[in-house]
This record gives sequence, structure tokens and C-alpha cells, in this order.
Amino acid sequence: MKNRKLIFAALSLGFTLLMSLPWLVPHLGWTALAGLLPLLIMERLASEYKIKRFWWWHYSTFVLWNAATTWWVGEATVAGAIFAILANSLQMSVVFGSFRWVKRRLGGVLPYVFLAAAWMAWERYYLTVAQISWPWLVLGNAFADTTSLIQWYSVLGTLGGSLWIWLSNLSLFGLMVALSDGRMSRWNGKARLATLIAVLTAFFGPMLWSLCLRFEEEGEPLQVVIGQPNYDPYEKRGAVPREQQDNAFLALLEQADWPQDCPTLALAPETFTRYIYTDAVGQHETFLRFQEFLGRHPQASLLFGAITYEPRLSYTAPDPCAYDLGPQADGRHQWILAHNSALLTDTTGRYSIYHKTKLVVGTELTPYPALFIPLERFLLGGPVMGKDLGQKEISCLDMNGIPVGTAVCYESVYGEFCTGYVRKGARLLTVITNDAWWGNTPGYKQHLNYSRLRAIETRRWVARCGNTGISAIIDPRGRILDRTSWWEPAVLQGSVQLLQGESFFVRYGDMTGRISVFLFLLLGAAAFVRGIQKKREKL
Repeated sequence: MKNRKLIFAALSLGFTLLMSLPWLVPHLGWTALAGLLPLLIMERLASEYKIKRFWWWHYSTFVLWNAATTWWVGEATVAGAIFAILANSLQMSVVFGSFRWVKRRLGGVLPYVFLAAAWMAWERYYLTVAQISWPWLVLGNAFADTTSLIQWYSVLGTLGGSLWIWLSNLSLFGLMVALSDGRMSRWNGKARLATLIAVLTAFFGPMLWSLCLRFEEEGEPLQVVIGQPNYDPYEKRGAVPREQQDNAFLALLEQADWPQDCPTLALAPETFTRYIYTDAVGQHETFLRFQEFLGRHPQASLLFGAITYEPRLSYTAPDPCAYDLGPQADGRHQWILAHNSALLTDTTGRYSIYHKTKLVVGTELTPYPALFIPLERFLLGGPVMGKDLGQKEISCLDMNGIPVGTAVCYESVYGEFCTGYVRKGARLLTVITNDAWWGNTPGYKQHLNYSRLRAIETRRWVARCGNTGISAIIDPRGRILDRTSWWEPAVLQGSVQLLQGESFFVRYGDMTGRISVFLFLLLGAAAFVRGIQKKREKL
């Protein structure tokens, strides 16, 4: 028994190592193509040895993986990191446990098909409708820093990468099982050759597909100037006056070589300023300073992040997260709705505004507000202020008639969500973010690489602006053409192209996820029916 525990521990550590490397070390996404093998081998041994309470083994293995890759969340919130690691691992274990339940009812390869389908169905749930969502470790994200292998994400998206990982691992696992139990020695030469070709195709086929894909579309050029002000977010709100921040940022932009004969888009990061009321944008001090700056650069537009507040007068709360400022003379209450917003303005003073839609649970979003808002108010002993509401429907910002899609921070993690910008007409994608909460950890590097996935999926140029970095210009192949350093003031200037076409993934969405949900439900129902039949047979 002691030897078995040592074997299980070694397999657990092997899984953690192979599956963590893609998120921690550049260009090692391919290790995930064999990274699930230790877990599958551990489960097979547990079934053969009839190990009891095996759940603790695979749960602790998932905890190790989550902790190794996303521990940096604790730099911003220790409690949040512990919850994210334990809760995400629990969901992974539920998926894996359901596979073991199906395995006791269905034979052959069907339980393994169910495992892959159930895992990807869960990932799709995370990426679409889940209110408590943490899709950082979606398997397809493993290739975020190995983009030369995944140009076909423009067809299948990130869950296509998850499918590749499952196909490769299950093919290798099946080959290992066939060799270990002696079955392969009983096959004829054609069967062996077919098996070997199938395994090699599952492992190398998508790589060859990626090499064969070409993207040649060209569009109108646009100059971008990205300002990285580099303010410590823990000091930004109180230690440095707003006017000083504005002036320092504009002085940074002035260092760029501003063209006078072609359009230019300047970018400032997420939450660059705050206390902008949506009914008085043109009167805000930062907005007025930006207008003065744009007056010196008539071909320029400026996109910046802001915390905005939307006042509402009504007798009842327009939303459970609204903050009540009290009753007015007519009995109505003054409500305030908070937003994490992006604004784009030009020299005419016109502006368009977009409110972040995909929100961070806890800091921006209270999930299931009808339940948790009253509980939060009871625990805190008063009203809750600062919860974001976002938009119900995605929209683009308008740059002199050119639609620009702007993902605010966390939104850039959601692939199919970002295709919505392109379906709304976006010819360029921008990402504004503030990753400084995590410090100099793998977090901001992983977040940057996810923007590379969005570029491939949508086949759009991406201009990314981070408060402390990394700001970057990314082409539609996911290549970083230019970037800033971490944690230093910088200005990045370059050229992007305004494109119009739609990739297959934009046009048809996440086909892999939808098929996975169907297979998950179908095989789950089959296992349930088979379980009933087995009980009847025993009777």
C-alpha cells in the first residue's frame, strides 16, 4: 500500500508539472498534449487496485495544478485566491468523478469520450452563462504562448485546443493500455499501423493544419499610440491627485511622433480616471484635459478607461446592486449605478461609451444578487457600494465612423464573447487593463497571452494598453510585434490595420463546445439508463 501511495504521489506531481509548464514557461504549450496521462494512469491503477476514497487523490492533484498556475491571485486577495483554487479544483473533481461514475456503467471507450465531452461542456459553461466564472485554466489556453501551433483557433476557438489536448492524451493513453495488457501483440500489422497513424495524427495533425493555414487579408492602416502611465493601483486613488496623473500621462503621449496626415488612436488603461457621471461626461476635468490635448492633434482620437456613475431617479431600486443616496422632495430616491467603462472621444468633443460586461466575481459582480446582496448588506451592516452592473449587450466604440471593440481587462479571457465585437462590426480590437494588483508574477504574462488567442480567433489586430504593462501590439496571427516592459512608464507607437472579414469562429461560434454539451448529455443519459438496467438485472 505504501508503494502505491508513492506511485500515486509521483503521478500527481507529474501531472502538476506537465500541466503547469504551459502557463509558467514560454513556448511549452505542447507539454499539455501528454500532461493528462499521469492522471489517467493514476485512475486506471486505482480501478485495478480497487482503491477507496480515490476522490481525495484527484482532488488534491487538481488543487496542486490550480495553485501552481494561479497562486498569484493571492497578491490581490488571499481569501479570493484560496476560494478560486479550492472551488475550481472541486469542479474539476466533480467532472472527473462523474467520469468514474459513467465508467462503472458503460464499457469500452465511451467513458473516456464522456470525460472529454463533460470537461469541455463545463469549460463552455464557464465561458458563457456561469455567474461564478473562472476560466483561466481552460485547457485550450495552454497554447497562449505557443501560437504558431494553433492558427486554426480561427476555426475552432480555444475549446478546439481543449479538444486537441484530450484527443492527444487519450490516444497516447489507449496505446499505452494496449501495450501493457498485451492486446497490441495480438493485432495484425494493418491494425498496428492504423493505431500508430491515429495516435500520430491526434498529436501532430493540428500542428500541420496550423502550418498550412494562411492569413493574408489587408486593411486600412491606423496609427496607435499606447500610453503606459505606471501607477501603483494601491496608491493611485489617493496618493496622486487626478490633475497630476492626467498631466503626467499627456506628457507621456507627447513623447510620441504624432503623424499629422493620418488617423491615430491613443489608448489609456482601464480605470484611468473615475467619478465621471454619465450625464455630465463633457464637464469632467480629465475629459476636458483630453479635449485640450486632442486640439493639438486634430487627426487623433483617445480611448481611456474610467469608473463611471449613472444616476437614476425612481421610487424603487432599478437594480439590486444600485446604491441609494436617499429620497428626494417628490418621494423618489436617487440611485447610483457604477460601471467600469471605456470611453472614446475625438477633437469634436463627441464621445461613445461602453460599460464592461464580463465582470470579476466579488470585486465587480455579486452573483445571484437576489440572494447575496441582502446577505452582504446584513453582514456589512449597511448598503453596498461599488458593485458594477455592466451592459446587457455588447457594443463597439465609435472612432469617426470606425467601430472599435474594447475588452476591459477580464473580458479578454472570454473567446466567444470577444467575437461579439466583430459581429457588431469591430475592425480593430483593443484591450485596456490594470494587471498591477498581482505584482510581478505570472498573472500579467498569462493575461497578455490570452489577447494573442483573441487575435487569432477573430483575425483582428489587437492594441493592448496596461497601466503597468505589458502593453503590446498584436497581429491577427497572434504575434506580438512590439511591447513595453513591466512596471515602468512607457509609450508604444505602431501601425495596425483595420480589417473587415469574419473568421469561421466569429461567424459560427463555438461549435466544439456545443457538440461537447450534446455528447455530455447523451452519454450521461445513456449511463443513467444503463445503471437502471443493471439494477433490474440484479433483481
